Amino acid sequence: MSKNSPRWQSAINSALEKYEKSVVMQLASIDATSPIPHVRSHIFRSFLDSISNPALPLILTTTDVRSPKTAQIIANPHVNIAWWIEGTQEQFRISGVASIIPSPQDPLYKQFIYSTTSSAVSSPNTGMAALSRENFDWEAKRKEVFKTMSAHMKASWCRPTPGSPLLGGQEEAKTWPERVDEPKDSDESDESEEEKRNRKNWDVALRNFALILVDPTEVDYVELGVFPNRRTLFNRSTQGIWKEQELVP
Repeated sequence: MSKNSPRWQSAINSALEKYEKSVVMQLASIDATSPIPHVRSHIFRSFLDSISNPALPLILTTTDVRSPKTAQIIANPHVNIAWWIEGTQEQFRISGVASIIPSPQDPLYKQFIYSTTSSAVSSPNTGMAALSRENFDWEAKRKEVFKTMSAHMKASWCRPTPGSPLLGGQEEAKTWPERVDEPKDSDESDESEEEKRNRKNWDVALRNFALILVDPTEVDYVELGVFPNRRTLFNRSTQGIWKEQELVP
């Protein structure tokens, strides 16, 4: 953690050091065709910090690229996160701009590269722009995060499209792979049928796996574990500088 990191990020890291399981946050996006908001639980995976400007951290989480939120975020990248950490009695409400990072094999990847390149020019003082200027290897990061997932979680990206009708009912669901393990580094011609199926499932899961990066622009931080309670609003200026304002809790 850099000394230049914003105070709200330091507060989150400090809370997670004590309560490492408090990583569930709520991510809200807007429907692509109507003003209806959609919210779902997400697991905070890590912060992604720029070397050149650590004051602009990105919030990293993951998704299935086929899920509805992908189309929602592409159509309207402005999202909100609500994150309550019970152990420390702290709430973080984070507004930001989200980016979907799919497999390079996915048609959406070209759009991601275009939007990243464009933002580096039009909005240079953002976390995404800073990492783009550093030639950050997005695909290497995607694969790195994918490998940290459990074998059972990896299997979830081999299922039919999330939210689509379960035409075969629960009997169909029983045919889905229960786990996907990393293939052995060996000659594929010597693999058993089970190993070949696992390798195929690994490729499918990795193809469907995507990162979501949220570039925060505002953080409303409430501390209810102290008396008197405290509330601070952090706003990121167009110059990439965080400004703080105390509010009534």
